[in-house]
Amino acid sequence: MAMRLRGVARKVMLDFHIMPLTKEQLLAETEDLLRTVPPVAEIIQNKENGFAWFGRFSAVIRAWNFARSAEVLLAQMQLESMAQDQNQNGYRRILALLNEARHALRMETVGPLSLPVAHGQVFDYFDEVRKIIELAKQDLLFVDPYLDAEFVSRYLSHISKGVTIRLLARERLTTLLPAVELFAKQSGYTIEVRSAQHFHDRYVFVDRNACYQSGASFKDGAKSAPTMLNQITDASAAMLQTYEDKWSTAKVER
Repeated sequence: MAMRLRGVARKVMLDFHIMPLTKEQLLAETEDLLRTVPPVAEIIQNKENGFAWFGRFSAVIRAWNFARSAEVLLAQMQLESMAQDQNQNGYRRILALLNEARHALRMETVGPLSLPVAHGQVFDYFDEVRKIIELAKQDLLFVDPYLDAEFVSRYLSHISKGVTIRLLARERLTTLLPAVELFAKQSGYTIEVRSAQHFHDRYVFVDRNACYQSGASFKDGAKSAPTMLNQITDASAAMLQTYEDKWSTAKVER
């Protein structure tokens, strides 16, 4: 098994060496590896998907930081151990390396967020939205016709104190408004809610500047189908103006 695992890893490493990846491409590879990580059993029980995934993981870490190759080999040795606790240690080491690589590459790359989220990866979706809203220092505008009580409990506590929260909604005001009222009373946050017709897309605007579009409702994420989170850059000013205009004429609900 050890020789087979090393052979797959070596082949993929060579492929990456032939065509060096940019940091942006490495970030995309790393995030895809985290989304597709197989159970530990698939890696250690001679299953093709596990071997292929481990080889790709080895190549990505080597391309990201060659000095960390020794940690990949240590993880491999732990996975090959007959002791189950060592297998789990190796698995945790793999996940730690991937998460470190992802965050390091994110800090090193400049560019718009474009993140596909697979069907069922609801935590990945939530975690990405959380990172976006934590960037706000002054103002957050959510645009989504389906905002409801679940959205309030899932996201609003992650927003920094002092940030004005604006919610442009429509369909589920009967559940949204009581939840907002209770949350605002308990937390002291400033939250405004308005409703309007004739909008369907979902956006979040950070500090009246950065613009992010979600393919799914913020409350559902990737629960029912794959979706995307995209940062809008070239048209962000126009999109902000469009929804600021809609906000200014929308019905005040709170």
